[in-house]
Amino acid sequence: MAHICQAGNKKSVITLLSVWEDFPLVSRSGRIRKLVAEHRDSDISRVELLSLPGGSESFELAAKFCYGVNFEITAANVAQLCCISDYLEMTEEFSKNNLGTRAGEYLESVVCKNLEMCVEVLQQCENLLPLADELKIVSRCIDAIASKACVEQIASSFSRLEYSSSGRLHMSRQAKCEGDWWIEDLSILRIDLYQRVITAMKCRGVRPESIGASLVNYAQKELTKKCSLWNPSNQQKVDLVSGLNGHERLVVEAIVSLLPIEKFAVPITFLFGLLRTAVMLDCTVACRLDLERRIGSQLDIATLDDLLIPSFRHANDTLFDVDTVHRILVNFSQQDDSEEDMEDGSVFDSDSPPSPSQSAMFKVSKLVDNYLAEIAPDANLKLNKFIAVADSLPAHARTIHDGLYRATDVYLKAHQSLSDPDRRKLCKLIDFQKLSQEAGAHAAQNERLPLQSIVQVLYFEQLRLRNALFCSYPDDDHKPLHQSWRISSGALSAAMSPRDNYASLRRENRELKLELARLRMRLNDLEKEHVCMKKSMERSNSRKFMSSFSKKMGKLNFFGHSSSKESSSPSKQSQRTDSKLTERT
Repeated sequence: MAHICQAGNKKSVITLLSVWEDFPLVSRSGRIRKLVAEHRDSDISRVELLSLPGGSESFELAAKFCYGVNFEITAANVAQLCCISDYLEMTEEFSKNNLGTRAGEYLESVVCKNLEMCVEVLQQCENLLPLADELKIVSRCIDAIASKACVEQIASSFSRLEYSSSGRLHMSRQAKCEGDWWIEDLSILRIDLYQRVITAMKCRGVRPESIGASLVNYAQKELTKKCSLWNPSNQQKVDLVSGLNGHERLVVEAIVSLLPIEKFAVPITFLFGLLRTAVMLDCTVACRLDLERRIGSQLDIATLDDLLIPSFRHANDTLFDVDTVHRILVNFSQQDDSEEDMEDGSVFDSDSPPSPSQSAMFKVSKLVDNYLAEIAPDANLKLNKFIAVADSLPAHARTIHDGLYRATDVYLKAHQSLSDPDRRKLCKLIDFQKLSQEAGAHAAQNERLPLQSIVQVLYFEQLRLRNALFCSYPDDDHKPLHQSWRISSGALSAAMSPRDNYASLRRENRELKLELARLRMRLNDLEKEHVCMKKSMERSNSRKFMSSFSKKMGKLNFFGHSSSKESSSPSKQSQRTDSKLTERT
């Protein structure tokens, strides 16, 4: 029998007590046989094994196998058995049905058929790397997990198929897919192995929603233990960076790299939570820019609490991270412009409701105005940052400037030391023509506004009043109506995007085409009536012409004799005339 003495986690000393040739370890282990053969001439009683995979616990299992002690191979020890058998060279070359063969068969026929057991084996492989990776234990388990998850999802999708009332086959909607039960199991893996599993699942075609749900579950378990950044209402600035190691940073960067490219695969609140953590942990620039781009593509569903990202830089900085929000808004505006450039003009329908991107613009403009009003009281907020955030959206994004005026007024109230040029520069953001009646009345009496801005407000209010008077007395003067129409419609047209302008032009073009078609039909009817009238006139005129022509021909009497009764009368008259002339002579 052999006595095993542990010295460290990966170092064991074996005390040999029996004869070399009868020693079971020597007969089944090629590595120990080589060590014994090297010291055959010397009286060796100890063999030192360095870098033993799994430590003395793994070697003890191998020794039990060699000495015929019964033990059960399970998912908890199969990875250790595979690694120790490879280390000790316990192959078929030295003994039939050796430990390496037995462990490999169990891994292939039992473990790889069950997803939960594969996850358990992967967890055991965390302390057996890189040998477990070289023996392809990790890759075989990862492939099995990805395949099983994909099969489970397909089976769940088929179970959700049902016929609608119209007889069409469709998939019923469920709050949570039954084939996603593996999400909780994967959360126990280390981040490097979890990353490899999710990558394999994406390659196998697992749904983006399932991938996103797994990422959310894993991030909440790994990150909420260290810092409470997932509650947007908790905005206390705490210096936690110094107390954290690089594990959280590695987790955040890995999760961001695994995010599906599809929109709405993960909640936008989760993206903002990742961004807060990335800012706090000072993750790579590429990681933060990727999150900002993803948030910008769906900013229209964000809330004000999402945008209030705390600033973790230094004491003299603003309370909230304004630069990050500004970059998100720039991403949103650029994404909207790129969609307008890429989309074909045929998709615009004049009878359809406003396009989603335009409605998104309206939502984001209200969100930005509320955000500006929230950060305006910050004494450390510079004017150029405030203007940059307010001016990050295009002009047609705001139909009404009441929210922007309110935020500007809050900023002027909190920064009373602003110079007159800065006040005028700030108020240039506001289009006073787009203020409501209540906001215009407030602005006309606002002493914090520059004099030039107050004059503009009074001018537009006067035009609005003239328009109201014209509506009461429409026969007096038409000029106020034209001016008011120019003001109101000008505000509306300025608030219309190129896409809506194009839709309006298409609507007018369609109406002109319909009118032109009606005119063409009317013209065809008139042409038909004209042809009928012309034919009838030609028939009646031809009869009159023939009768008059025959009469004229009879009067001329080219041949000197009459061939009819009508032609004899002129000759008689001529004879009478001749006789009269003879008598006169």
